[in-house]
Amino acid sequence: MKFNFFNKNRQLTKNHEDAKAFVMSPEMELYTAVVTTGLNDSFYEAGNTRLERLKALIEKCSPEFIARLAIYARTEMNLRSIPMVLSVELAKKTSGNSLVSRTVNRVVLRADEITEMLAYYQIANERTEIKKLNKLSKQIQKGLIGAFNNFDEYQFAKYNRNAAVKLKDALFLVHPKAKNAAQQAIFNKIASDSLDTPYTWETELSALGKNRFANEAARALAVTRKWEEMIESKKIGYMAMLRNLRNILEANVSAKHIELVCDYLANEKAVLNSRQLPFRFLSAYRELKSIKSSFTSAMLDALENAVMCSAKNIKGFGFDTSIVIACDVSGSMQKPVSARSTVLLYDIGLMLAMLLQSQCKNVTTGMFGDTYKVINMPKQNVLANVMEYYRREGEVGYATNGYLVIDDLIRQRKVTDKVMIFTDTQMWNNNNTNSTFANSWSRYKEIAPNAKLYLFDLAGYSNQPVDVRQNDVYLLAGWSDKIFDILSGMEDAVSALEKISRIEI
Repeated sequence: MKFNFFNKNRQLTKNHEDAKAFVMSPEMELYTAVVTTGLNDSFYEAGNTRLERLKALIEKCSPEFIARLAIYARTEMNLRSIPMVLSVELAKKTSGNSLVSRTVNRVVLRADEITEMLAYYQIANERTEIKKLNKLSKQIQKGLIGAFNNFDEYQFAKYNRNAAVKLKDALFLVHPKAKNAAQQAIFNKIASDSLDTPYTWETELSALGKNRFANEAARALAVTRKWEEMIESKKIGYMAMLRNLRNILEANVSAKHIELVCDYLANEKAVLNSRQLPFRFLSAYRELKSIKSSFTSAMLDALENAVMCSAKNIKGFGFDTSIVIACDVSGSMQKPVSARSTVLLYDIGLMLAMLLQSQCKNVTTGMFGDTYKVINMPKQNVLANVMEYYRREGEVGYATNGYLVIDDLIRQRKVTDKVMIFTDTQMWNNNNTNSTFANSWSRYKEIAPNAKLYLFDLAGYSNQPVDVRQNDVYLLAGWSDKIFDILSGMEDAVSALEKISRIEI
């Protein structure tokens, strides 16, 4: 079944570096584009090329595939905005059955996703005024009716924001029927703008800011005590804690409270329940490195422990399986994942590579640009390893000569079981030779006929540097550590698209 999603005819194209590449099927191209798309408000603006490509690919794929991909992106890859886009575009494509409403019901997992879906619906259908949303797709409306009954007052209040489509707007547009009297009371509060103020770190600090203090020292002490109170209450969510480590240190909370923070960060159950994308830990680690506090080291260690907790579920490889991991550190990998993000494709590639490396016993790691260089790292301290790679990024230049990874194996006549490359896939050759990534892999297969190549696509462009239908080549895509679940499945002959096709809708 793996090959059903690929073009039957071998089609060649050019990548962004004008090098030979291979065309993917619409399903494979849509999958890679979806799981490598960072969405924010600017994504919805007219003229966004990624959005336009997604919409064009949706037209080429079956409604059932789009529905399954939306559910997969939300529930497996922990992506939020892109499933809203897929659901709305699906509603344009199909009608007359419950496919859309069932999809909406599976992808709306937070209260604010109700309004986010309606906001995108407004733009996608060129409705310039909220009141014109009254011609809402019946299937989207049906799905959102179910969603309204999935959240309590705290969840609604927490995400009741002054956005393009407000929660009250959504209530009046969707007309949900309450499942019981208690739920109806919540709907009445939404309608009358009388939801209880939720307990969040933002609301607590905002309320504190309205107080008058005798002097700056009194204000600072009040902030310290408020942070200590919030830490002790254990009401701060994991993501909120992760994003506020600098604020907590700068508030000069006590050693006891620092210990509570570190224990929470490294708690395995809390880590797994938080479903954080790996680069979130890296962002927190990088920000902490610049803070001059005697507690900084303890927090850095807690983050390392948290990452190792998240890596425990990654199926690694033992001493009997030789692995080569190579990271693309080319100039094109210095691209932010979205217009407003400071996280680069470079960061994501290194983070995922070091996570995988931490779970392999017989592994060689390195990076490539103009040249290829082996830089083996210890298995612990994943975040420190990423920072060390980042520090050394200029050592190999900024081209994308991925073929050098394979040529190095050929030169050594070294037989390895798996070659894993984290890249934006825009391979080319600036060394004035005829070598290409595809040719090098074909030559290597003569030396190591059982070797497998895994390309981790981090950018989701519309082409690949090698034909993924032959010579034991596999394609994975995405920024989540969940791609390692797919990797594990591939060992049992289950590809990403096969996994998506098995989702029940």
